Amino acid sequence: MASIQKVAKGWRVQVMVDGQRDSRTFDTKAAAMAWSAQRETELRSIANGSGSKTLTVGDVLKEYELKVSPTKRGARWEKLRLPLIGSRVIGGRKFGDIKLADLRPGHIAAWRDARMREVSGASTSREMSLMSHAFLVARKEWGWLVTNPMAEVKRPPDPPGRERLISQEEIDSLLTSMGYEEGLPIEKPMQRVAVAFLFAIETAMRSSEILNLTASSVNYQGKFARLPMTKNGTARNVPLSSRAIKLLKMLPAVTKGESLFALSASSRDALFRKARDRSQIPDVTFHDTRHEAITRLAKKLQPLDLARMTGHRNISELMTYYNATATDIAGRLG
Repeated sequence: MASIQKVAKGWRVQVMVDGQRDSRTFDTKAAAMAWSAQRETELRSIANGSGSKTLTVGDVLKEYELKVSPTKRGARWEKLRLPLIGSRVIGGRKFGDIKLADLRPGHIAAWRDARMREVSGASTSREMSLMSHAFLVARKEWGWLVTNPMAEVKRPPDPPGRERLISQEEIDSLLTSMGYEEGLPIEKPMQRVAVAFLFAIETAMRSSEILNLTASSVNYQGKFARLPMTKNGTARNVPLSSRAIKLLKMLPAVTKGESLFALSASSRDALFRKARDRSQIPDVTFHDTRHEAITRLAKKLQPLDLARMTGHRNISELMTYYNATATDIAGRLG
C-alpha cells in the first residue's frame, strides 16, 4: 500500500509490502505515483525471494550515492565515481542500464577490462571495491539481489609497491626551484610549499595532515602536533623534532584557528608540480616524502615508536614505506 503526502520539498511517497518499507520524495505527484507502482512490484519480487526483476545496476549506484556515500569520509570521491561506473558502455549498452536480474559476472569482467584500458589497475580495483560494496548493501540491506555478482570476478593484480626515495641533490634542486633559502623570510606561497616539503620529510606526515595544521594544534612545549582526524579515522599526536619545530616557526604568524601553511590542497599540488618540472625531476611526487621520511626515521626509532608516529596500526604496513637500499643496509653492517 502506497502513501503519498505533500511536503515542503515536493511529494513524499511511502510503500510497504510484507514488512519491507521504502520511501522517496519527488518534485511532482505524478512522479511519486509512478515510482510507488514500480517499487511495490519490486518489493513483491523481493518478498518472493527472487530479487529485483526491474531495477538496474544504475539504480543500485544511485541509491548508494544517496543513502550510503554521505555517511562516509570519502563521500566526495564516491559521488564522482559512482556515475562514471554506470556510464561505461558494455556490449553496446551502458553498464548502469543492465537489469539486476540479468547481471552476470561476465558483465563486471567486461566493465573491468574496459576500465583498465583507461586507468591503472589500482584505480580500477578501487572502483571495483566501491561497486562491490554497493552490491553488498543492495543484497543484504535492500534485498535487491539474491547473490553476489562479483564473487567470481578477479580484481586487477596489485601494482608493484613504489620505492621512490628523494636524494639530497634532488631535495636541493627542488628547494631552489621553490625560491627557498635557509634563513631567509618565507613570504611567497611557493616558499610555504618548500617548508611543507621539508616538514613532511622530517615528520612523515601526509600532505593533507600538514595543510590542516593550525596554530592551536601544535604544542611547542610538548613537541608534538595534534591531528584530530587522520586517514584511518582516528586522532594521533605526531612527535616533532627540533628541526620540525624550527620549520614551523619560519612560517608567517597566523591567528590561533588559521592554517599554518595557508595553502589549499590544489594550490600545494600545482605549485609542487611546477617546481618539480622546473627542476627536471619528472618522477617525484609530494607523497614520496613519506617514503623518504619513514626510511630515515627507521634508523632512529624502534618499530613500535615509528608506527605510533606515522599512524600505522599494523607494523607490517611500514614495509610499504621503508625503502632502504641493500647498499645502505650493508653500510650499517660494517
